[in-house]
This record gives sequence, structure tokens and C-alpha cells, in this order.
Amino acid sequence: MKNKLFLLLFFITSCTTGEQDNFGEQYINSKYLKDPLGEEMAPDIDPLIRFDAFDCATFVETVLANDNFEKLCKIRYKNGEVNFVSRNHFIETDWLNNNGFENVSSAYGDVSVRKVVIDKKSWFKKVHNIDTDFQKQTANVEYIPYKNLSKIDVQSPLIVLFIHDGSGFYEKIGTDLAVVHMGFLLPGNILRHASRQYGHVMDTDFEAYVNKRKQNKHNLGIALVKIK
Repeated sequence: MKNKLFLLLFFITSCTTGEQDNFGEQYINSKYLKDPLGEEMAPDIDPLIRFDAFDCATFVETVLANDNFEKLCKIRYKNGEVNFVSRNHFIETDWLNNNGFENVSSAYGDVSVRKVVIDKKSWFKKVHNIDTDFQKQTANVEYIPYKNLSKIDVQSPLIVLFIHDGSGFYEKIGTDLAVVHMGFLLPGNILRHASRQYGHVMDTDFEAYVNKRKQNKHNLGIALVKIK
């Protein structure tokens, strides 16, 4: 009960004082927690909204929603329909398309295309033991390969997606996967994100972060997405 009361008070305060222009600055140092949000019922009993802990996706979603509960639900669920199956689980085929986000990578460098095949039926069964009738979906994700990436001087914040070649995902989770991390690229070469490695929301020098990621051959590059 105390935790729910805390989240409610935090929600009211954030809705009256939070500004998207800060792009989550108020959450810096908040703890990282994998998959912190759910539907408050099985199979995911986590709360629909919270402000004390984030993973990379829920941090971006909460900031984009300007801490507004109804907006958050519209971002996280297809047509705003709150249930586990209709959640925008996959950035490549669900989250980008259902929210009408625009990939603007080609405006910032020479792009390649990562063809990704999302097998939601297999994923639901393998990871959650839920039977569905989803068909496989293919998405062509434009991204800037690390070898083509020069310093990006953004004038306004963008969503940045980190693209992977998908090695090992079918065996582990039953589907291909391209997007393995996300955050905000801010003016001044700043990456603001919820970091699993460091355990909290933080600002990082974007160029330094990219230099670390590209040391892994399975990390391909970045996609940049315009904020609506």
C-alpha cells in the first residue's frame, strides 16, 4: 500500500511539474530495472506506470508521454488497448509502426538496411508459454553502420536505437531481434538512457558510448528516430 501511495503521489507531482523539454532529466540516477511495467494482472503484474525505476524502453516511453498515464498507454499498446498481447513488445514491427515514428537516419549518414523477421507467435510461446496466431512480420530498418558514423550534431533531441545483427536471439527467445537498446540523443553529443551496465538512468558521452559498442562485431550501428 505504501509503495502504491508513493507512486500515486509521484504521478500527480510529475504531471503538474514535469516537462518533456527536460527529456527525463528529473529521472537521472533513478535505478535500472528490467521490464518494470506491466498490466497489473497475469502474466505481467507489474504496475502500468511508475517513476522510480526504468529499463531503456520504459524510460523513453515515459518521457515521450510527458509522464501522462493515458499517453503512456497509447505509446505502449496498439490502439491504447491495455493487455499483454497487444503491447508493443517489438520496437521494429510494433512500437515504431503503431506510433507513427519516422526513421530519419538517412539525414545523418549513409545508411544500410537491417532486415529483421519478428516471429511473435514463437516468442510468445517460448518465452511466455502463450498461444497466439500472429504471423511472422518483416521490417527493413534503416540504420547508420558504425563505419559510416561521424560526429552527429543534433539541434533537437532524437530517439536513438542501437542495432544488432540478431546472432543468438532465435535460439534464446524464439525470434530475430534488431533493436537491443534505446535512449535519447541530445544536443551536445549526450546520450541519455537507462543503463543496465551502470544500474541507473544517466547521461553518457555519445561518441564514447558508440566506440565501446562497436567493439562487438554483432553491434551494427544506430537508427535515429524523430520525436513526434
